[in-house]
Amino acid sequence: MKMRNLLVSYWRMSTVLRLFAIASAIIVLFGALMHVIEPETFRTIFDGIWWASVTTTTIGYGDIVPKTLAGKLAAMVLIALGTGIIAAYFASISAAAASRETAHTNGQLPYTERGHVIIVGWNERAREMLLRFARQDSLPRFVLIDATVPSHPLPHVPFHFIKGSAHDDAVLEKANIGHAQFVIITADPHKAEEDADKDTIVALLAAKSLNPSVYAIVEILTARNVQNAFRAGADEVVQTNLLASTAMAASLRSPGVAGAIERMLGRFGEQTLRLLPPTEQQIGQPFATVQQLLLEQNITLLGVIRGDNGNLSILPQRPIEEHDRLFVFVP
Repeated sequence: MKMRNLLVSYWRMSTVLRLFAIASAIIVLFGALMHVIEPETFRTIFDGIWWASVTTTTIGYGDIVPKTLAGKLAAMVLIALGTGIIAAYFASISAAAASRETAHTNGQLPYTERGHVIIVGWNERAREMLLRFARQDSLPRFVLIDATVPSHPLPHVPFHFIKGSAHDDAVLEKANIGHAQFVIITADPHKAEEDADKDTIVALLAAKSLNPSVYAIVEILTARNVQNAFRAGADEVVQTNLLASTAMAASLRSPGVAGAIERMLGRFGEQTLRLLPPTEQQIGQPFATVQQLLLEQNITLLGVIRGDNGNLSILPQRPIEEHDRLFVFVP
């Protein structure tokens, strides 16, 4: 029974492990055999194992060699038997490494780390975001999920690629959604805006059902679907069309504003725009006073996100409250 269990365990091993076990057994067996055949030359079993190791790997240092006919015959058998198995072992390692690399490139390899950021959908927004983060010193761990690209879209940028649809639980689990910190769902540029928003909300529902605590940032194109996204569990909604139309309208009133906004956002790598909690000293102080204090630290206070309703306030005399967030520009 024990022998049967041992054989079952052996055949359940991977090919690499099975070949390693066979090669190890042959090296130990012939090492012990050479110690028995030529105890004067191979003074210990370890000497025999050492000789068998360098012989089967075709290194052949020549520091220990058999001198008797029996020893030379045993060496010939070892070379004929062991060298082929060792070669097959190294070939299996190479094949396994190549197979793993291919699986990684083709998006078939599961992601196992925690605290990462999942990006759903490959488009120009995802590409620009990944390239911008790649230029930073501290790069968050990203996992891209997309079903449209055949392989890893940016091989020179260190992020993990999963091929598939974010509507599929198995794909999200392969991206380790259960241990993700953020999920960013972008709109599909190949679909009509209404259909793209529906796909975004379905992907959001799937992600939140598997990890309710993940912070979800979603891109919504039509205003009427913003509330639906929040109902589906979105923590933050980015209205791409609203941002673009606002910039265009601002440039109509004052030509050049859109370009200025673009240049300011282009300094993303320097972390120019932030939301900061107020300090104990700032709580209760008027907006204008806090703005002046921050200017002395080369920080520009643009407004205050009110804790009660989330609106942006710039009233000079309104005091800063505990649950407010300071919207600042850091040069």
